[in-house]
Amino acid sequence: MNDNLHQLRCFGCGARIRGEQANPIFRCAECDDLFEVEYPGWALANGTTRTGQSNTDRPNAGALKWLWRERRASSELLDHSGVWRFRELLPILNNFGHAVTLREGNTPLYHLPRTAKALGVDQLYAKHQGMNPTGSFKDTGMTAALSVAKERGFEWVACASTGNTSAAMAAYAARAGMKSLVLIPQGKIAWGKLAQSMDYGAVTCQLKTDFDGCVRVLTSIVQQAPIYLLNSVNPYRLEGQKTPALEIAEAFDWSVPEHILVPGGNLANGSALGKGFREMKALGLISRLPTISVIQAAGANPLARSFVRDGGQTLEPVKAKTRATAIRIGNPASWRKAAQVIHETGGWCLDVSEAEIAVAKAELGREGIGCEPASAVTLAGLKKLVVDGKIAPSDTVVLLLTGHTLKDADYTIDFHRGTLLEPEEAAPVQPEIDALRRNAIEVDATPEGVFAVLEQIQSRWV
Repeated sequence: MNDNLHQLRCFGCGARIRGEQANPIFRCAECDDLFEVEYPGWALANGTTRTGQSNTDRPNAGALKWLWRERRASSELLDHSGVWRFRELLPILNNFGHAVTLREGNTPLYHLPRTAKALGVDQLYAKHQGMNPTGSFKDTGMTAALSVAKERGFEWVACASTGNTSAAMAAYAARAGMKSLVLIPQGKIAWGKLAQSMDYGAVTCQLKTDFDGCVRVLTSIVQQAPIYLLNSVNPYRLEGQKTPALEIAEAFDWSVPEHILVPGGNLANGSALGKGFREMKALGLISRLPTISVIQAAGANPLARSFVRDGGQTLEPVKAKTRATAIRIGNPASWRKAAQVIHETGGWCLDVSEAEIAVAKAELGREGIGCEPASAVTLAGLKKLVVDGKIAPSDTVVLLLTGHTLKDADYTIDFHRGTLLEPEEAAPVQPEIDALRRNAIEVDATPEGVFAVLEQIQSRWV
């Protein structure tokens, strides 16, 4: 571990330790808050030390932009990763040869012209992290944190998960020849995600509790056995998850969009993106920060409630209930980090209903962009921000989509069959639902039968 280049700083009390000194649950011994990775040399202005000598630890912004662009055409395996391609900004390994990669990152940034026109926004994009190897944004964090575990000699890794984390961890553990343990809440995980962790060889335990209960059990386990914790409390996860910020800035020629909207579950993703943009600004790669807003489901909205109550100063856990299983978390670990990012960038935190999520997901589908339900909260939140006048027509907006549509195919099928929502849930947006539903129709096996159906629904096409 290259502790000459990085250290861990407690987000609460500011205590600093070497990476190897972190306890198994990555909590500060002084105040019990989370750590984040810090690179002391980067903070020195103009790349020089206080004695006037050259600071070789501080990256050169112009050189990095050129190097990262050149690596896109490289034949070296590590350069094919959208995380390790930016390895100068995550010097967390002693030897980059220990990096475990499945060619994660380098995900597409899709233009959404139809949705932009409907909302009156000039430029709207979706950064689709669901196009990662296991189908979610968790791959970018897992390649970083699991590589640390491998370099430190761990044989076992473990996580509590609502689905995406378990799939990513199991895949990367299998790639590294390591063993993995997954704890999931029974009956509260999409089958597409559970199937992945099984297929990648994880020991998968369904506990009779919710996600937060799984976290409590796992916390005890890693304190009793040499098992490396890979939930988002692990600060090295966030180092990988900050790299989409670099990809977004690079895609806009090192400018940044005015607004970025992020789904809010355990809240590490918004925290990581904020860290990435903050570090880029400090290093001179970009000139300003984008506004970052976090959107939660109304049934799993502890941070949104906190912002209404006291501006995000305190958090009261909730009993999470939402069909968007990836963000069904009532006691998010990284809420303080996320709240700081929202305040620092001038963003907002709000929640959206189950019906609003379902409609937004279907609308993204009409752009040819599929995503899991949790991703669609960003579009649902954007609609509210536009109505409230918090986003101007001239603004460039990026929605972060966190998971692939096939992660929860049952959700999509139930929506189009009309069985997803209760009547009282659907009532406020029933016209939008009716216009978007495309259920399969039983038709006689004749051209005439098909033409008859087309005539019936012609008026519904938009």
